[in-house]
Amino acid sequence: MKLLPDACAVPDSGPLTARRVEESAHAYRTPFERDRARIIHSRSFRRLAGKTQVFTERFSDHFRSRLTHTLEVAQIARSLARALGLNEALTEALALVHDIGHPPFGHAGERALDEAMRAYGLRFDHNLHALRIVDYFEVRYLRFRGLNLTLGVREGIVKHSRDYALEEHPELNEFFLDQRPPLEAQLIDLADEIAYLTADMDDGMEAGILTLGGVRAEVSLFERYYAPLERAYPDALAKLKFNEAVKSMLNALVTDLAETTAAHVETHDLRTLDAIRHWPERIGTFSPEMEALRLEAKRFLYQNLYLSEDLAGSHDEATEVVHQLFHYWISHPDALPASYTAQIEEQGAPRVIADYIAGMTDSFILQLHRELFPGAMQPRT
Repeated sequence: MKLLPDACAVPDSGPLTARRVEESAHAYRTPFERDRARIIHSRSFRRLAGKTQVFTERFSDHFRSRLTHTLEVAQIARSLARALGLNEALTEALALVHDIGHPPFGHAGERALDEAMRAYGLRFDHNLHALRIVDYFEVRYLRFRGLNLTLGVREGIVKHSRDYALEEHPELNEFFLDQRPPLEAQLIDLADEIAYLTADMDDGMEAGILTLGGVRAEVSLFERYYAPLERAYPDALAKLKFNEAVKSMLNALVTDLAETTAAHVETHDLRTLDAIRHWPERIGTFSPEMEALRLEAKRFLYQNLYLSEDLAGSHDEATEVVHQLFHYWISHPDALPASYTAQIEEQGAPRVIADYIAGMTDSFILQLHRELFPGAMQPRT
């Protein structure tokens, strides 16, 4: 199944395959396939294994990490790209890199780091930090610093989940801020939504924070698939019926997204990449009915999982650890590793400290915190 005209896809040659440092073409890999490999082999990608998605490793090592979440997003995104006839390698590369800029402790850690930066008139944005990682912090090659990724992947890192105004971010001028991103990038944020809605529901149930009754009563899309299973298999294990319903829920979201996106392209006659770029809105969307069901499921997870008392201790710990370490290094910049201290004159201490913290895994930042603040906190779950 290929739902879109060929001209909607980003081609494997042309402006979006350009690199900041020119390289010879590979004998049998496209530019975006090479980017995908560079991302997978990077240190920052490996460190995602030690970063929280929702549950820290103190809950259990069965729950998803930021890395396994990323792999699930990549699987969904590539399925969408294949169904629509988009550039699969570009789509997969963007999915694999989309969370590489996240700090430890999941969204709680990101909020804490952003709060610390705001005191100095700065912000922490994981998309922009991801760009700094692939352009600067990864050091693997003789001829250039960073991964020297294509313009198409670098644009997608910046723009896959939000739009930036040129007047606020003149440093992003090369990324066509007055245009929509290609569909390959537009789909990443939506694939991310599908992945975490279904996976976090699964992990929340496994953790005993969510209940089957609560999910059935408040998540209509889940109940749409669970109720027939309950009638057909009344004696089957509830966990197996739950798994089947979540799988059907995921499939419904992916199918709706692909079909609705293709319908928008057809309705508005957007048969080229240039037409998609210049359309006033993003084309990759769910249908109105599915969007309402998605928002209902998301609200349920926020109210019953992400903001639950069960996770409050972990969130408080994340905030305390990030803030204490940030302010410690503000007061003692010489205590930073030498490679970071050397950047302070050019970047400023707050930005350098944020870069250092953002690169840490959960276990490493907790180890540093114990060393610098012994006895300051008791472990929380």
